[in-house]
Amino acid sequence: MKKLIIGFIAGIFTCASYAEEVQIVGQVQSKCQIIADTEGVYGNSTPDTLSTDAADGGVEPIVRFDVLQANYYKAVIAHPMSFSESPTLIDNTAWTGSTTVEEVSETTMSGYETGKVTYDNKTEYDLTVAGSTWFSVSSDVAYGFDRAFPSGTYRSIVQADCIAK
Repeated sequence: MKKLIIGFIAGIFTCASYAEEVQIVGQVQSKCQIIADTEGVYGNSTPDTLSTDAADGGVEPIVRFDVLQANYYKAVIAHPMSFSESPTLIDNTAWTGSTTVEEVSETTMSGYETGKVTYDNKTEYDLTVAGSTWFSVSSDVAYGFDRAFPSGTYRSIVQADCIAK
């Protein structure tokens, strides 16, 4: 009889500890889009310098951020610090650059440029207004000491990220 009662109690606890898991799944789409608006071009007005400055024959790349929801995102844009493609270089390169607000879709975005934070080769903007903002990125590269860049194709990459806050 004792064995029957213990077996019955064990059966109750076994049934009571039965569980089932049910998943909850959701898809999140960013309310911030990044569009490459204008491809950059390096000009070569002097043999030892490549520049996106129009005065040097270059074109600054322009990146557009479209924000659908204000105050939830920040733009982080990095000017290049190396070539993604180039001929073999036997000397050092010195990189400089900057990012600036080129155009805005809302006048209330006028404070973006004064509120930017710059560190290393990155510039951050707090995207506090819904709408579109165009950012231009300058890039200048000096080669060695009085050394001409070898002929060939030079490419670098501007990294643009829209980070959820």
